[in-house]
Amino acid sequence: MIRTVLLVEDESRIREIVADYFIKEQWNVIEAEDGVQALEQLALHQVDLVILDVLMPEMDGWTLCGHIRSTSAVPIIMLTARSEDDDKIHGFQLGVDDYVTKPFSPRVLVARAETLMKRVEGAMGREQGVIRFGDVILDPWGRRLERNGIEVELAPKEYDLLLYLARNAGIVLSREAILNRVWGFDFEGDSRVVDTHIKKLRSKLGDEAKCIRTVIGTGYRFEAEE
Repeated sequence: MIRTVLLVEDESRIREIVADYFIKEQWNVIEAEDGVQALEQLALHQVDLVILDVLMPEMDGWTLCGHIRSTSAVPIIMLTARSEDDDKIHGFQLGVDDYVTKPFSPRVLVARAETLMKRVEGAMGREQGVIRFGDVILDPWGRRLERNGIEVELAPKEYDLLLYLARNAGIVLSREAILNRVWGFDFEGDSRVVDTHIKKLRSKLGDEAKCIRTVIGTGYRFEAEE
């Protein structure tokens, strides 16, 4: 299975070296040089792991971690030049999964990332991957949608679109971000294809169509009621 890591580090040389090691181990690597860019990348891509530095311009690692944890449970490894217990405790309280102190071995970082992912994926299991909202069950493993216990047929792009929205609940996703993630960067059509598929999804979701909110002038936001 090919995983995707988002590497957030303001030092380009460190990003380059670490990225090379992950690529050698068959990972996809997305890079960002600060927290603002990282949030933009998270809106564009589905990532399996985030590695972020504490000290960065624009938005530091602590603040970025808080933003990520407000909407996602994606595993996070924090890079820090300090090894004080108070810093680590603060990070764990924010939701950091593991710590690596600079200077570090890229090989060790990759190994710890692999170990973390195996632990997380083993804990998730099939049931934890299922997304539920209202009377709807979305099963990423079987690529199935059920409403009131009855399977609803979705076209492949309709399914991919709904899954992308649901996995980014609470985040405003622009039409461009949706096009890039669901249809791919080489898609030659225009953004109206997104609106068309949203309309089809809403018709199939019944009462839960309200979960897909239109953000005028921008795109869409998924909001499932508790």
